[in-house]
Amino acid sequence: MATFLSAGDVARIVHEIGMRRFWLRLVDYLRADFTAWDGFDKSPRFASHSPGGVIELMPANDAAAFAFKYVNGHPGNTRLGLQTVVAFGALADVATGYPVLLADMTLGTAFRTAATSVLAARHLARPESRTMALIGLGAQSEFQASAFQAILGVDRLRVFDVDPAATEKFARNMAGAGLRLTRCANAREAALDADIVTTITADKKRATILTRDMVAPGAHINGVGGDCPGKTELARDLLLDAEIFVEYAPQTRIEGDIQQLPADHPVTELHEVIAGRRKGRAAASSITVFDSVGFAIEDFSVLRLLRDLAIETGVGRDIDLVAAPGNPKDLFSLLRSGAAGETRAARRDELLPVD
Repeated sequence: MATFLSAGDVARIVHEIGMRRFWLRLVDYLRADFTAWDGFDKSPRFASHSPGGVIELMPANDAAAFAFKYVNGHPGNTRLGLQTVVAFGALADVATGYPVLLADMTLGTAFRTAATSVLAARHLARPESRTMALIGLGAQSEFQASAFQAILGVDRLRVFDVDPAATEKFARNMAGAGLRLTRCANAREAALDADIVTTITADKKRATILTRDMVAPGAHINGVGGDCPGKTELARDLLLDAEIFVEYAPQTRIEGDIQQLPADHPVTELHEVIAGRRKGRAAASSITVFDSVGFAIEDFSVLRLLRDLAIETGVGRDIDLVAAPGNPKDLFSLLRSGAAGETRAARRDELLPVD
């Protein structure tokens, strides 16, 4: 049996333990897994690109558990009334190979992306940072705002989106959160004097959302939207003048904003800073960039947390995800017993009209 968590189940778990406590737990799980980085099997994600978007498969495992996530990115979906990003994931026991969790990861992806952003900012932004510019107010923007408020105490937001409806949606969702919200006319105005600048736009194209002259000395840039080949947000001159930190360099050099730079341009992997092996920002006036593309270990962390919280809260239900014959050497017995036929007949009866 495996535990199944729908999006509603994930939301219920967060409601039961509280949003801030959930953020704290997730950041702790991420920190533990980033610290144990060398114990993971790692590889760049598999990506299948099409004119309208990308479908990706993201695996990661340590000695105890194996996780993967299926996720898409289709910016044009909103014109069809569909989400840009949807995902599901699974967690399995390495010792037996049996799956133990199947979960919606549409919410999980937004949670882990924001929590990883905060974990990076905790090590790279100036400690006194309280004002954040948020450029791009799509589906993940509220998660970024909530996480930075809960973990780092950010209480002032300067926001901008090219779509006024997105700004209204964001303002409605964040009403009552205790954040001072300033709506800005453009990205330059939003970034003005911000301690942290988060770019999280959706269009699959080479864009220049942020240039060097828009950024104040000492700012930390949280570049989240540039996350696949041919998609960028940060100007090359800004990157060349910044200290750059990434999740997994072999993947980020293909997908991140640093795809604009030579393959040997120096970057620091975040796990080295978290583990204390490398330094974070060099000086208070330095510009730091976290070029985040999302990495499978982050999905491993949130799936591991969801499994533990499902046990703690009792949320979720057991499902027969894989075959389980009475004799493990006799799979064919499931067909001979008629169990499969009975299941089909029951389903057929459900669909028949009732007189």
